[in-house]
Amino acid sequence: MQPSGRARVLAAALLTAFLTALLAALLPVTTAQAADRRVAGGRLDWGIKSSFQSYVTGPIAHGGWNLLGGAATVGGSQFRFHSAQGSYDGDSGDFRAGFSGGVRFTGHRQADGSNQLDLTISRPTVRISGGSGTLYADMSSKSKETGKVTTSSQVPLASLALRGVDMRGGGSTVSLDSVPATLTAQGAKAFAGYYTAGTALDPVTLSADVAAAAKPTAAPTATPTPAPTATSSATAPGQPAITDAAVDWGVRRTFREYVTGPIAKGRWELSGGAEDGGALFRFGAGKGSYDGAKGTLDAAFSGTARFLGMEQDGKYGLDLALGAVRVTIAGGKGTLFANGAPFVTFDSPAASLAPKNGLVALTEVPTKLTAEGAKAFNGLYAAGTDMDPLTVSVALDRSAALPALPDLGTGATAAPSAAAAPRTPQPKAAAAESGAPVLPLTVLAAVLVAAAAGVFVWRRRSATTAPAPANAPDAPAAVDDPDAPSAP
Repeated sequence: MQPSGRARVLAAALLTAFLTALLAALLPVTTAQAADRRVAGGRLDWGIKSSFQSYVTGPIAHGGWNLLGGAATVGGSQFRFHSAQGSYDGDSGDFRAGFSGGVRFTGHRQADGSNQLDLTISRPTVRISGGSGTLYADMSSKSKETGKVTTSSQVPLASLALRGVDMRGGGSTVSLDSVPATLTAQGAKAFAGYYTAGTALDPVTLSADVAAAAKPTAAPTATPTPAPTATSSATAPGQPAITDAAVDWGVRRTFREYVTGPIAKGRWELSGGAEDGGALFRFGAGKGSYDGAKGTLDAAFSGTARFLGMEQDGKYGLDLALGAVRVTIAGGKGTLFANGAPFVTFDSPAASLAPKNGLVALTEVPTKLTAEGAKAFNGLYAAGTDMDPLTVSVALDRSAALPALPDLGTGATAAPSAAAAPRTPQPKAAAAESGAPVLPLTVLAAVLVAAAAGVFVWRRRSATTAPAPANAPDAPAAVDDPDAPSAP
């Protein structure tokens, strides 16, 4: 007996209702997992515009640039921004990550000591949604005409060419390599007019770690709270104890680049608890004495950084180890000792030693090489040479946390090497993770049959109207000529 038309309609309605209910049960699970994908750790490598760097340091501007906030250098002309924080939706491919650090360009020094060219770019943030990407940054620039300084937060600085790049995935790392970037209209204005909108900037490379999707956990059971235990301190009454302390110092950027460069072809090794933050080394576990009223500090730190290079027959022409680090401050002057000798000096007014929320912090204080330090460098640098800035952090309370080290994410090398040749940008999923629940075989079979039938009908109806295949992904933009910006 053939089913009536009404029966066929009823059967179709029941099947539709079943599939709708099933999909409704599945989708919230996937959405919840996507919303839980947090970006934590990673790096962004970008030269901004190589020809601009050459212009700033060249014979016209006679300037230079300084790194800020833990930013580093990598390769020949790239700046490395660190500690990615943001979110990633593997289903839609939406991605947002902010990076720390900055770079300040100065040039065209004037008679009064100021710089006519003064541009700072910091805290770059990459946002990708719907196949479009933009790089934002905090910017401070001085007008060439008026000298007025304009500071803006998160300016849409560059458009990123992501055509053909599928950002969807479920892995633990999102990685983009050599993505072409173009200056926006707002970026051109914030760039103080040195370039016009549409100018090609250096390509952008980034890698960001993505936390695993959150999994439901059982409600915690109540546990007895242990009774507080008494603590003791050897510090005299009235003097706050040092509970933890660290020194962050990169020695000298150009020295690090020399060690790993084509001449020395070397590396550095860390031991004794020293840590690598990309643009700096951390010597931690500080112990010593502090007197805020007198403005004095005397603390010793753990860890050794050893620089090796110019290897020949197993011997190194360059072998410099910096350990037994100690910092003393008194009378507004500070000294960092290494290997028992005064290595660099710095200014430290008494006010800079005032604690805040249980933490004393001297941040990126300029340093100068001592005569003893110059001897350790075997004449490579003269006494009085500017060395990398120094950060000293002293915790006087167990609840006070030291500043976090720059987080370069997984796969970052301790000694940055030259950047790889440009290639087509592709996001990478390092470890695929499935967010779909396991279905009973009978239900799964029904879903597959229904889906196959639906696809068959759709293909029959759309065979004559299917769009043409998308073009191949764009190749990275060619390196532009070293066009100098318009001179002030």
